Amino acid sequence: MNIQINNASDDPIYLQIKNQIKAQIISGELNVGEQLPSIRFLAKELRVSMITAKRAFDELELDGFIDSVQGKGNFVAAQNKELIREEYLKKIESKLQEVVELSEIAGISNDVLIEMLRSYVEGKYE
Repeated sequence: MNIQINNASDDPIYLQIKNQIKAQIISGELNVGEQLPSIRFLAKELRVSMITAKRAFDELELDGFIDSVQGKGNFVAAQNKELIREEYLKKIESKLQEVVELSEIAGISNDVLIEMLRSYVEGKYE
């Protein structure tokens, strides 16, 4: 598991940890049933407080990405395909909103923007 903390980021450290673990689970880099490092070990490795690491793990558990087993540790949970799809939809919507805002700044019409998207989908801008 590879986690990079960016101290210049606007996101709090626990959220950076959470988002990176979640991304690794969604991408399949971390497999169902795989044990995650202990909170103590993760905190030591990342040089953050145990409270920060615990908050990241607690939120991952609440979101259904990990299972916590008392006395054994934290494990990657079996993923609900609809939950993963919803995560991707949120990311796509965020990126599309950014594209729309940039196109408005650049004065690109909706028709041109739609044609650009269509071309990317069809593989013309590879």
